[in-house]
Amino acid sequence: MPPPPELGVGPGDTARGKMGIQDLQRYIEAHVPGACVPVDLLKIARGVTLHRPRTPGSRHRPPAAVELCLVLDAEGCLDRLYGGYFSDWVCGGQWNRMVQFLSILVQTVQNNNMELAVYFSGALELPRMREWVGRQYNQRRDINQALKHVALKATPPPKVWWTAPACLRTALRMALRHLKVQVLCSVEDHRQEVMAFCRENNYHGVMAEDAEYLLLGPPRYFSAKQMKLTYKGSLETKEFILNEVARGLDLQPNRFCLLAALLGNYQLTEEELAEFHGRLASRAGHAKATPEEVTGLVVEFVRTLASADDLDEVGTLVFQSATDPRVAKLRASVRYYTDASRDDLKYKPAGGAAARAATKPADADPAATETRRLYDRAAGGSQDGRTTVNGVLAQQMSRLSTDDGAAPGSFTGGSASNGHVDGPEDGPQVNLEPPPLPSVTPEVLRTAAERHQKGLMAPWVYQVLSQGELQLPVCVEDELGRELPNSALFYRPVRERVYAVLFNLYHHSFLHNRDKDKPAEEQHQIPTVQVREWAYSRANPYTRPDLVTAQPLNWGVPTVQRLWFGTTDDDKKRRMRALLSCVNADSPYIRNPLYVPQHLLVLACVLRYMMSQTGPNGQAFLCKPELDAFIAQALSPKLTDSQYLQDLQLPSLSARAVQLASLFMQGVETVLFANDACGAPIPWLMCCPWLFFDGKLFHSFLLKATQCRNVLELCDNQLDMVGQLDLVRQAVLDGLHVQYARPQLSGHPAGHPPLVPGPRRLLARGGRLQIGGVVVGSWAGNSSLGGRGRAPAGGAPRRGPGGGVGQQSARDGWPAAGRAAKTVKKKAVSPAKKEGSAGRGLDAGPDASAAGSGAGDPGSAGGGAAAPAQFEDALLLVAQ
Repeated sequence: MPPPPELGVGPGDTARGKMGIQDLQRYIEAHVPGACVPVDLLKIARGVTLHRPRTPGSRHRPPAAVELCLVLDAEGCLDRLYGGYFSDWVCGGQWNRMVQFLSILVQTVQNNNMELAVYFSGALELPRMREWVGRQYNQRRDINQALKHVALKATPPPKVWWTAPACLRTALRMALRHLKVQVLCSVEDHRQEVMAFCRENNYHGVMAEDAEYLLLGPPRYFSAKQMKLTYKGSLETKEFILNEVARGLDLQPNRFCLLAALLGNYQLTEEELAEFHGRLASRAGHAKATPEEVTGLVVEFVRTLASADDLDEVGTLVFQSATDPRVAKLRASVRYYTDASRDDLKYKPAGGAAARAATKPADADPAATETRRLYDRAAGGSQDGRTTVNGVLAQQMSRLSTDDGAAPGSFTGGSASNGHVDGPEDGPQVNLEPPPLPSVTPEVLRTAAERHQKGLMAPWVYQVLSQGELQLPVCVEDELGRELPNSALFYRPVRERVYAVLFNLYHHSFLHNRDKDKPAEEQHQIPTVQVREWAYSRANPYTRPDLVTAQPLNWGVPTVQRLWFGTTDDDKKRRMRALLSCVNADSPYIRNPLYVPQHLLVLACVLRYMMSQTGPNGQAFLCKPELDAFIAQALSPKLTDSQYLQDLQLPSLSARAVQLASLFMQGVETVLFANDACGAPIPWLMCCPWLFFDGKLFHSFLLKATQCRNVLELCDNQLDMVGQLDLVRQAVLDGLHVQYARPQLSGHPAGHPPLVPGPRRLLARGGRLQIGGVVVGSWAGNSSLGGRGRAPAGGAPRRGPGGGVGQQSARDGWPAAGRAAKTVKKKAVSPAKKEGSAGRGLDAGPDASAAGSGAGDPGSAGGGAAAPAQFEDALLLVAQ
């Protein structure tokens, strides 16, 4: 999908998704072959030893081994950490298979004298917003192509359109933490923090996929995109030998920073350099230079400069004017790379008045240490780090002080003094100043910052507390579809309640009501909490952030400090109630482990929220088989069988199922955000997605649900699984008056077997002829088999012999294969009571519903929902 013109995403960004500096790495691979060589990291690791003088006592002992320590920038190799480009990514994520791959990778690394520290980006990096928007549009285009492929061919899309499944970064952090790998998360400037960590902890190199690292002078630089774990037991990649890079480009290393600035980056963009690049191309005789040719021309320009020290003179030469405002941007860009490439770099987050406040480091405050210890205990422990996180934490603590009245975490650094990023007039409207937010206690901020940097908390928590802003990436959904909602907008009510919890909105209301007898000027004022959300929608495709106002919960939720650090049993109960209230799941059945086991709590919360929301037609977004498929795959013993899931072959894919899986995983990420904000009432080990979801298995169960007559068949005749599914469904629907969605009236997808094969059933049940989506004819079934003719127009349910409903159908809520549903009474019936009665009589055989004919969906409370087309007692014929 080409980006709309109002976004200002230039042609270069549309084609490549990154700024001009990224062309440098491709240029080096193509034109300086000696600087990019294939290597085996395990061989390098086995050759790393600590060389010490031999002593008589150590004559028979080899030198002590030293691990090869590398910092892995996860943002450049998400596909590699996921396990590769295997095609089932579109199903919603194969998390058990991902964990299996990571366990093999980590075991291989640890057994071969090697250590990895994995760095994720937890920084908003608002000055780079235009760069981020360009990447999102590239992903949006690939998603559209993948969905189109699935809709037309019902097969997985090719790997060229691979997009990170929803919640992938969160799942990777959890899996690596589970495997005892050091996980870190950046705060403000991802690349500088990675380099600072590498230098401060004496790591041997960086593994990434970003040309900016080449210019920051790492000890060694390896390609993360080329990382491959082979069957022969090697870990292969490519190494960029920095000395050979300088020799091949014939550039002095001190000119690399100027080269980076003149290629184009987030401070001095390609559009601002287009005129300069055009002059270079015209001098070289190129009518229209390719990015590779432009890179070579800029390298030659920098090489031939008499001096690169006088940036004002260079700026005058480049922009043909000494007063051009781009000269100042050139100086700032060169200074950025010069400072970041210094060996003594100690990364210091930018800050204003808060940074100058004299707040002692967190470790020096016994009270702060105790509160963090209490939070670690409540959240299920913390991660022991063997290295320092580039000294950022102590410096970060000082800038989080709110004594000067500044907004917490105010970011006043950058190229503009007024807080607004100068750029193309039609670019995304970015404001570096955080919105006015209520003050947050220093203990909460310190704990959030520490857990954020160690990868122990959802990054959204600290981003909201410190900057009041969120970035929501695009996900696998049809932006033009009407059946399913936009996921970012769908889960926005949950985030609104979480914002109220984080900023103690109820406590402010309490203080205001306490002061209602005082004069107006002495009363405590309730603040307006508004968080900026960068969410993609057709109305606002990342043009500007949406201002989202926090919505308080309807009960006296404790302050966030009490939620995080409280140790009593009542505090634990309030944490859980706060979480369930945020996701519309505050139900006694949800809390009961007999109904919802702890490892299925996240799944139940997501499904509960999905079923509580309705579309414009008043129906839920899920139909009954889809809800049961979500629950059944979580209960299936096959969920943990990685080999079975790897060998599982799906006969077809449906675009709706693909989008449902993505919508569900977006809900999982939102629930985990709410869980961390409420003090982690669900332990992190019970939040891992591989405990309750696998996208490929979900598709398998959903295809099976369209062919099964009842839940017993769906559960492979396992009565204990049927009973647990019934209990989970009862907890999900408790107190809701649900009108299930109607599946599309369509033919069978490509490669999908017909639901009711055989001529006898065709005669017994009748059929319909559909051409171009319109029913042009229908016929009654064989009356000798109990049929009563074809269904009335509109799919209204009809009665079978005796006007009753099949007993098995009434129990599990699925349409009876032989009997029709009763007409729904006007009196509303609680789904909890309905499902409670459904749990009885499971000892009846699967053939209890084999008599009669008809169609219906008696499981939908609220009445009026017609039978889904694929469950009607008629064979649907589609004329091609």
